[in-house]
Amino acid sequence: MSQDPTHGPEPAVRLAARRRREVVAVLLFSGSPMFESSIPLSVFGVDRQDAGAPRYRLLACAGEDGPLRTTGGLELRAPYGLGAVARAGTVIVPAWRSITGPPPAAALAALRRAHSEGARIVGLCTGAFALGAAGLLDGRPATTHWMYAPTLAKRYPSVHVDPRELFVDDGDILTSAGTAAGIDLCLHIVRQDHGPEAAAALARRLVLPPRRGNGADAAQHRHLDRSLPEDIGADPLAEVVAWALEHLHEQFDVETLAARAYMSRRTFDRRFRALTGSAPLQWLITQRVLQAQRLLEVSDYSVDEVAGRCGFRSPVALRGHFRRQLGASPAAYRAAYRARQQDAPDRGKPAGDGFTPRVPGQRSRPGQ
Repeated sequence: MSQDPTHGPEPAVRLAARRRREVVAVLLFSGSPMFESSIPLSVFGVDRQDAGAPRYRLLACAGEDGPLRTTGGLELRAPYGLGAVARAGTVIVPAWRSITGPPPAAALAALRRAHSEGARIVGLCTGAFALGAAGLLDGRPATTHWMYAPTLAKRYPSVHVDPRELFVDDGDILTSAGTAAGIDLCLHIVRQDHGPEAAAALARRLVLPPRRGNGADAAQHRHLDRSLPEDIGADPLAEVVAWALEHLHEQFDVETLAARAYMSRRTFDRRFRALTGSAPLQWLITQRVLQAQRLLEVSDYSVDEVAGRCGFRSPVALRGHFRRQLGASPAAYRAAYRARQQDAPDRGKPAGDGFTPRVPGQRSRPGQ
């Protein structure tokens, strides 16, 4: 899905007469982080018409009995309950406190009812888990924070989870990745409803870019990650994963990994997907692209040399996968990275997480 289409598909169901598109209901739950919860409250809950921004009517709704406590221990008392959701044309779940447990049944029923009556349903970051629990993501593309994407895919296997996107607009269902991406999605909604000038006016008032760019510059901010579910260490496949990460410079395929696990390819695929939420081939390609990304940042290897050191069979294969996953060619990514490093105050220091490319034979752990 496009990160930022000008217009998403039209909702499949006509909005019920009692609902209004300009009325935005935000479902709040106990244990949710304050920052994520405040994003839609700030974007849709403040009258900024004097700055040229559109006006929405915000309904802050308690998704469960209160008082609600945020992750900082603050208590919130929402002015509305679930009954107010019936008036909203847009319903937003900014966060859900648990990636393993479902929200209250009444809140899920309110989400389903709103969707069936044509409302636009939005899940920011872990709010996607609430939409998944309500069955609203079945068969659809979606995203969430990269750290939780494997769990979302594992819990709801019919959902097409893509952690590379800032947000996914599937018409009447929208989801975003991490915290900052929630702001991107809210501005996208304003852009859909009132046009680019209104979204730009609101972004100026919030001191934000109207939209984050695409291509090499956007790819510079988009980092893949080698993290895996916390419980992988107790699984027999952990040793195979560790071996794969240590030998990314070699050319091997999923059949090689299945053989090391003493499994048939079909059994290995099933076990690997159940454990990580990702198909083994896609996981392996992602790790190779990640390795290439880091080598482009910290070495002077040519693109052809990087391809060989990351296990790609040809530079063409590296370029294709790199562009699909990071939105830019390897050469453009390196150029953008180095330009940013020259502008950074701490020039010369490794960027990001301080990753140092491994040399053949160097040992590492899964998730390192």
